[in-house]
Amino acid sequence: MKKIAIYGKGGIGKSTTVSNLSAALSMEGFKVMQIGCDPKADSTRNLTGGRSIRTVLDVLREKKGPVVLEDLVTPGFNGILCVEAGGPTPGIGCAGRGIIAAFEKLGELEAYETYRPDVVLYDVLGDVVCGGFAMPMREGYADEVIIVSSGEMMALYAAHNIAQAIKNFAGRSYASLGGIILNRRNVEHERALVEQAAREIGTGIIGEIPRCSLVQDAEAEGKTVLEKFPASEMSGIYRSLASLVATNLSTDKLSVQEAS
Repeated sequence: MKKIAIYGKGGIGKSTTVSNLSAALSMEGFKVMQIGCDPKADSTRNLTGGRSIRTVLDVLREKKGPVVLEDLVTPGFNGILCVEAGGPTPGIGCAGRGIIAAFEKLGELEAYETYRPDVVLYDVLGDVVCGGFAMPMREGYADEVIIVSSGEMMALYAAHNIAQAIKNFAGRSYASLGGIILNRRNVEHERALVEQAAREIGTGIIGEIPRCSLVQDAEAEGKTVLEKFPASEMSGIYRSLASLVATNLSTDKLSVQEAS
């Protein structure tokens, strides 16, 4: 099992990227779990036909009696296991602590051992890297962190903060930085700006996603590009990214896919 935390500034297209990666990996035969770690709880909407699912915190607050995994995990497109950590009641509580509570409950119920996914993708808000938002970086959760960024100033600022948090955890067997996915916003000299930021934080650009109207067209129907437009060039771009993410996954599965 490979566990990857994907961070980025709010509104950068991180959830869109994560959902399309999940879809691409599932279509390659991998069992995927996607865990949304944003209080808005909208990470998995494009995997569930645009439908919001119950969050872990909602279940913990509302359910009378024992909580079971089926209360927290919803099957989505192509069998992807969808989880939303959720957030506190608006104006009350801390979103970071909500993520901690959700992770602890998933651990208590042995979610990973029960479902045995090949890959777990955490979709994490990266504007503030503190408390619960840093939880996926910690030992026992993600193996690797990938940052989604454009060439916009605030997105690059968030990328620097995320990289600094990873550096602060160095030496504790926490997640390592796997690189940056450039999600283009058509900023002037965008590639050069992100390359410079990558050098400054000691990493590189591992993939590039162009602006494409097919993304919005698919999302309007609560779908990923992979589901709505599987033969499109854009789907091919997500598949190429997924092949990078799949590195070091089950060698048996990879061998079968290569043979086919």
